[in-house]
Amino acid sequence: MDIVKLGIAGVGHFGRFHALKAAASPRAQLVGVYDLDPERARTVGWEAGAAPMPLEELIAASDAIVVATPAEAHHDVAMAAMRAGRHVLIEKPIASTLAEADALAAMALDQDLVLQVGHLERFSAAHGAVTARMGKPLYIEAVRVAPFKLRGTDVSVILDLMIHDLDLVLALVDAPIESVDAVGAIVSSAHEDIANARVRFTNGCVATITASRISLKTERRMRIFAQSGYLAVDFANRKLTAITRGDSGGMPLPGMPEFRLEEISWQDHDALAAEHAAFFASILDGAPVLVDAPAGRRALDAALAVGASMERSHALVRASGLLSEQIENGGGSRV
Repeated sequence: MDIVKLGIAGVGHFGRFHALKAAASPRAQLVGVYDLDPERARTVGWEAGAAPMPLEELIAASDAIVVATPAEAHHDVAMAAMRAGRHVLIEKPIASTLAEADALAAMALDQDLVLQVGHLERFSAAHGAVTARMGKPLYIEAVRVAPFKLRGTDVSVILDLMIHDLDLVLALVDAPIESVDAVGAIVSSAHEDIANARVRFTNGCVATITASRISLKTERRMRIFAQSGYLAVDFANRKLTAITRGDSGGMPLPGMPEFRLEEISWQDHDALAAEHAAFFASILDGAPVLVDAPAGRRALDAALAVGASMERSHALVRASGLLSEQIENGGGSRV
């Protein structure tokens, strides 16, 4: 096999981009698209030059499937594809539950199939710039906020936006999570639209992560503190400021000759094309899977831990409110 016959399952907002990218790839042949909305499938299929198909026919006609359906369908669609012997690139989150994630990982291992998880930030130029310059982190602060859009509101902001930074943090910190403390609120959808989490790792590193999809503007930034220096990353404006120990190039800091200041910018990088290229390389060349099922499971586990902590915070607030009401009504003890 020198080219991958690729099918796209789910051609909503992001699935459409997958279809267009696959249609332009020299290592793939887009054989068809599927969506629960037949009109959407016809429109995107026409745009990408591929036929709309029922899911079973799409799987039968393909070597590999991109699963870009809503998150609750990830497990079922990916399992159907792998039972038929098809490789899978599955959008984040890998599944809705850890049990589903484990079942997908086990199926891929049993069938000797490529299962790659679509944590797109891992393929960005920013991720490469950060990992090339940062040692063991001590503290990480991440912010990812954006204006409200209906897309993605089938899940909480944790699984919609925060999971990107959770995955990046987990890739930087080589240690298990020790504890999570999180708060959040539902504002414009049926799920949490704003969230803040403080994640402590067993090696002492702490990460504070904020996500919102009800902000006035888009902001994506990260600050990383380590013994070897400090990094400030502005993902939206593609800028990185690094203060690092040693002769790393850049300008010496006044009064701190052992440290250097480096300011870096990068051009637009097609992370989705890079993600597809990595998927095809794993299938055709036997290259390692860059974001595999265990990585996807770790990110999901962290996201679910944030959600569980947030629910505990909600319960405390509700309990406090009930206690205050009882006291005001004379039904509780006064201290």
